[in-house]
Amino acid sequence: MSSQPREAALGALLDSGHVHRSVKAELRTNLLSRLKSGESRFPGIVGFDETVLPHVERALLAGHDLVLLGERGQGKTRLIRTISGLLDEWTPAIEGCEINDHPYEPVCTRCIRLAGEAGNDLPVVWRHRDERYAEKLATPDTSVGDLIGDVDPIKVAQGRTLGDPETVHYGLVPRTNRGIFAVNELPDLAERIQVALLNVLEERDVQIRGYALRLPLDVLLIASANPEDYTNRGRIITPLKDRFGAEIRTHYPLSLETEVDLIGQEAELVAEVPRHLLEILARFTRNVRESKAVDARSGVSARFAIAAAETVAAGAARRAAITGEETAVARVADLPAIVPSLMGKVEFEVSEEGREQEVMEHLLRRAIAETFRRRIGGADLSGLLDRFDEGETVEVGELVGAGDLLTRLGPVRGLAKIMSALDLAGDSPGQAAAAVEFALEGLYLTRRLSKDASGEGATYRL
Repeated sequence: MSSQPREAALGALLDSGHVHRSVKAELRTNLLSRLKSGESRFPGIVGFDETVLPHVERALLAGHDLVLLGERGQGKTRLIRTISGLLDEWTPAIEGCEINDHPYEPVCTRCIRLAGEAGNDLPVVWRHRDERYAEKLATPDTSVGDLIGDVDPIKVAQGRTLGDPETVHYGLVPRTNRGIFAVNELPDLAERIQVALLNVLEERDVQIRGYALRLPLDVLLIASANPEDYTNRGRIITPLKDRFGAEIRTHYPLSLETEVDLIGQEAELVAEVPRHLLEILARFTRNVRESKAVDARSGVSARFAIAAAETVAAGAARRAAITGEETAVARVADLPAIVPSLMGKVEFEVSEEGREQEVMEHLLRRAIAETFRRRIGGADLSGLLDRFDEGETVEVGELVGAGDLLTRLGPVRGLAKIMSALDLAGDSPGQAAAAVEFALEGLYLTRRLSKDASGEGATYRL
């Protein structure tokens, strides 16, 4: 954050050469500047570069209010929040103003009066762009007073007349004047409340009860919503939808690599999770999303994969604490635990009632097999298979330490090549155990080994 400007009065602000611009002009100028320089416009947004973001950029350059449509967990709110980063870092406002009037153009009754009295001594404060963003989750109990404003009974009780505009308590939208206001899940807002936003979007003013008050607002309004064709919770009323300049569809990651990158960026991992495990989780998420047993209308959020990665890492950290491993590294043995923990994030078709866990376990096994074929399916695994030629077995489990697993298996010819194919460059026992266990499970799923499962783990054999 750069230092706050020093001008503290209107006269000093005028002498500094400061130019007043509207919110949409600010966004347009700063976005064009970043486009020309190649600087990131929406940091942290993954998978939208060629699809969603060009539409968002065009909407902002056109000065349009916009609504983002998409299933849950597609990053709509995250994207909306990054737009505030395109505002000027600091902007002046009249000190004490509830709706952040610009010193050059006061609009509320109080600031107009104060500007006339103080002249060039009008006190100025500086607001950072982070303070110029506000959002509201639309809920059925949201009122017009919450969004637009209402009479403040305390101010009336202090002796002011009921018709005095200064007795108004402003809602969230006026208080975000000269900023960005976001409404999440707009269809959940009662239709009679949505009507209150019509003037904000078209005439750019607000009306509060019976007051003869016209308050021209300078605000960018952004909304998020689920596609209306499958939501029973509500709809965006037609006049309001018509007033949004742009309607933009979001989507889940289009490629496996993007899904993996998203998990790696967003998940807060308490242990090392090798990339091949992240790839398994990404495939698993996509398999669930595409499964006919899952209600496609509800979607499978990106939070599903993120939570899965965090659960797998937690399992590795737990094992390391119990077994005394120096470095906690996740393994295939940590994957089964994600199925029961993620069941509540998926809406199944009615016909699959009672089979939910079976479906999830099957899709997880399929993800492991697909990843195995892609990563090391063509590798020479004869050195590992040789360990089973004389009827030997290998026991694995979520509480079997890496060192213990490697001791049970003994030396494995070609292990270094397997680790290299899995991008495991380290030489820790945890990474070696992760590579070996993944190869064993892949050999089982491709029917080159057998496995006897038990409550505490599994035993691999020919």
